[in-house]
Amino acid sequence: MSQEKQTLLKKSDYYYDLPKELIAQHPLEDRSSSRLLYLNKESGQTEHLHFRDICRFLSKGDCLVLNNTKVIPARLYGKREDTGGVVEVLLLRRRELMVWEALVKPGKKARPGMKLNFGEGLLRGEVLEIVDEGNRLIRFSCEGTFEAVLDQLGEMPLPPYITEKLADQSRYQTVYAKYDGSAAAPTAGLHFTPELLQQIEEMGVKLCYVTLHVGLGTFRPVKEENILDHHMHTEWYEVTKEAANLINETHRNHKKVICVGTTSCRTLESAARNSTAMAGDRKEVVAGSGDTDIFIYPGYEFSVLDGLITNFHLPESTLVMLVSALAGRDHVLNAYKEAVKEKYRFFSFGDAMVIL
Repeated sequence: MSQEKQTLLKKSDYYYDLPKELIAQHPLEDRSSSRLLYLNKESGQTEHLHFRDICRFLSKGDCLVLNNTKVIPARLYGKREDTGGVVEVLLLRRRELMVWEALVKPGKKARPGMKLNFGEGLLRGEVLEIVDEGNRLIRFSCEGTFEAVLDQLGEMPLPPYITEKLADQSRYQTVYAKYDGSAAAPTAGLHFTPELLQQIEEMGVKLCYVTLHVGLGTFRPVKEENILDHHMHTEWYEVTKEAANLINETHRNHKKVICVGTTSCRTLESAARNSTAMAGDRKEVVAGSGDTDIFIYPGYEFSVLDGLITNFHLPESTLVMLVSALAGRDHVLNAYKEAVKEKYRFFSFGDAMVIL
């Protein structure tokens, strides 16, 4: 391995300096009025625009891929039945109909057999076992459906860097959110309005929906200096036959497939991982569903996507590494430096970039 490629495997090579005041604490009133930084992935050239200008980068016959997952009110506050002590439970992944993998705080005393009570008995839970990363498996019981009770008792799990209360919970959902299951929003999609999506369709651009339920692992910091030692989190995804056909047809027609967000990107790359058939000069996407722990960093050769619409990501995060794999680390960090200088808004409720 060359010295340069070895350097790109170090966590510290994905650091950039971000003033805290640039971390967006609330969404803009108009979703599509956020700023948009265009980054040419070949030359590193940048341009400053607004998100509604995204149509400039789309052509008739292109395919825009969106993640239609829906964030659930996954944060629950309850009490231990034995001591009455307050507990916070954050639902991460559904394992069975009434069994969830969850993060419990305080965690040390959350041992198997511990019983929990939420909403004066509207919902009850029992810790079954301790699993990876210290997460707990909890079996719940309630009258009626779990989803209805969760809507009543749960809170939207905003990322840890957002410290202000969200007045309108729907602003942490995309306008096309459909399938419950995420502990975090696919935030690149938050910029789209129904009107903008209609405008894009009227241009002859195909809208394609896939599903990846976003886990809180997306915010988990990379702790190892050698990024190959990082344990990547697992998330559930689905690509329907209709979606796979749409994407493959786009490439056979020599048009662009542009992913909205890193979650859509990881979904498509996962769905083409073991594919041997080609659609044009790209790998065919295979319909299916399952778990993925795909980790994309510089040196990775993309099988499917041609371009990416994405927000600005945390320093040293796996998502900065993914974006660097697409556009080159130096181009990306230079663009981030420019965004800081121009006072762009960062992270979940922040501004966006388009990489083509």
